[in-house]
Formats: sequence, structure tokens, C-alpha cells
Amino acid sequence: QVHLVESGGGSVQPGGSLTVSCVASGNIFHINVVNWYRQAPGEQRELVAAITDVGNRNYSDSVKGRFAIYRDGTKNTVYLQMNSLKPEDTAVYYCNANILRRGSYLPNNYWGQGTQVTVSS
Repeated sequence: QVHLVESGGGSVQPGGSLTVSCVASGNIFHINVVNWYRQAPGEQRELVAAITDVGNRNYSDSVKGRFAIYRDGTKNTVYLQMNSLKPEDTAVYYCNANILRRGSYLPNNYWGQGTQVTVSS
């Protein structure tokens, strides 16, 4: 079994910074790509950042230049550093990863439970 656990969410004022993390644990052989999604109330889930196993990164236009995704491979942890936060960044942030388990031939997608980020004055 594989588990993803997010942490680090909270409340911050506009212009502030916050870093959320995603820890993968369990019977993991290899993590291919890790994505951060977010979902605001009444909105569809949106992909905001992604990082591959070789370190390639992609960002949505709405966060480019403000957010940074990076990983610590030794700890199976991916971080999303969020700077210059705006009220429209308020959402539940979800970690999603494509992971190959030991003994499996094909990878699967896994989701964390989400962590709330609120940007408000």
C-alpha cells in the first residue's frame, strides 16, 4: 500500500508565503511524477505544479513566478513553496503522484487527503 500525506497548510495574509509538503510512504519502488492540485469551493480541481523524477518542472500560468516545486528524493517528499500569495490562491491543495510499487509492473496514481490554504487579510 502507498500513502500520500500533505501538511503545512494554514492561514496567511496576502503577500505572505507558505510551504506545503507531501510525504509518500509505503511499498514504493519509484516515484515518477508528483503533482500539486488545488480546488477552491465551487471550482474544478486545477493542476498548479508538477515535478518529474528527473527534476523537470511545470507550473500553471496562475502561479508561475510565485510558486516553486521541489523534491527531496531521500525522504520521498515534495514541497510546494508559495510566495506572494493572493486571496485567489485560497483552496484545498492536493498532492497526486504516479508511483510504481515494488513487485508491480505498472504504476498507479495516488492522492493525498488535502491541506487547506487560506489567504485573507
